[in-house]
Amino acid sequence: MRQFPQKPPAATGAAQAPQPLLERPALRPAGARQVLRDVGRPYLSNGLIGFIFTASGPIAVTLAIGTVAGLTQGQLASWVFGILFSGGAATVIMSLLYRQPLGFAWSIPGTVLLGPSLEHLSFPEVVGAFFTSGALILALGVTGVIRRIMDVVPMPIVMAMVAAVFLRFGTDIVVSTQANPGIAGPMVAAFVVLSAVPALGRVLPPILGTVLAGCFAVAVSGQFTPGEAGPFLAAPVFTAPEFTWAAQLELMVPLALTVLFVQNGQGTAVLRAANHRPPVNVFAIASGAFSLLNAAFGAVSACVTGPTNALLTSSGSRERQYTAAVAYGVLALACAALAPTLTRLMVATPTEFVLTLGGIAMLRALQHAFVTAFATTYTLGSLVTFVVTLSGIDLFNIHAAIWGLMVGCTISRLLERADYSEPRRQEPVDHP
Repeated sequence: MRQFPQKPPAATGAAQAPQPLLERPALRPAGARQVLRDVGRPYLSNGLIGFIFTASGPIAVTLAIGTVAGLTQGQLASWVFGILFSGGAATVIMSLLYRQPLGFAWSIPGTVLLGPSLEHLSFPEVVGAFFTSGALILALGVTGVIRRIMDVVPMPIVMAMVAAVFLRFGTDIVVSTQANPGIAGPMVAAFVVLSAVPALGRVLPPILGTVLAGCFAVAVSGQFTPGEAGPFLAAPVFTAPEFTWAAQLELMVPLALTVLFVQNGQGTAVLRAANHRPPVNVFAIASGAFSLLNAAFGAVSACVTGPTNALLTSSGSRERQYTAAVAYGVLALACAALAPTLTRLMVATPTEFVLTLGGIAMLRALQHAFVTAFATTYTLGSLVTFVVTLSGIDLFNIHAAIWGLMVGCTISRLLERADYSEPRRQEPVDHP
């Protein structure tokens, strides 16, 4: 097991130099030549899978919430354009700058929060909350408080929260195989065969083989059902915000907390577990800035995404994984303009195809989350965090993952004091 070199401790009595607010890249930003040297088939495959995953189920959730709220087709297309454009732009810029796979998307828990609110709030009021929550995220990022909070929470407890959130991706494989064996069965079989026979896996990466097997099964089964024709290109729509106390009190703080601690917390934990050093403060600042951009398109907040980053870091050399994020970001930017067409294609695909693909792609990340959470220390706090997060408790419109972290950390502090007296390993560690 190889650990990253630790910084030497400061001399006794000497003041330790404060960390800069904006984390500086450890390497020179990657240019076009560097990307072409580092890119390869596994990274392109991971980027493609990450994009398929992000642009399928999450978009379906977005469309479902927006349709129930009575949004027009133009507003829905503008929403999809905004989240794809901001996610792609943020991912490409950040990944090239830090030469790490830093994948951005949009807040699905935040989108789900909007469902009940849109039943009694107008869409302009909700857009007003988008603007203020983006400003709050940006302000908290500028203060540097987010990194300090992240550094206080032990990594096993954070990964227990991640394991609880990711668990449904694993169970989705079983449920989908039972519900639609003609689609899920060939996908599972392709993944197992390509993983079990390394010679085949080197020619066709297992995840890419899973996609191809699924596409073939969908085509043969005749389960691809495109809807009515509609606009080909997106036409972004600006919705003038309305700032009301009712919407601000109900949505502003929950949206900001969801982005900073549920979404960005997952993304940070996944990247650290994959031996990267994500810039936590810059994450918060970028999330706030791109959330304001999203709000201009009538779209929910931008964030760092845990599942997508798990896919982008699922294989290959750590130093070259940023190219998977660049591929993902470029695909998102290219498809932003085709948002209406992309949406129709994704919705026409059987649900089991998306669920099985996402579950198989997330298996290694789920395995690592459980190992990190329960293998060494803070195991009771990790278990409490896992159970509370998995319960789906929703008090004061605040996501269960936040309650899981708070309750788990409290129990751990009270009952696992010995673990806090030992040096904690917050730095990434390479596993054999």
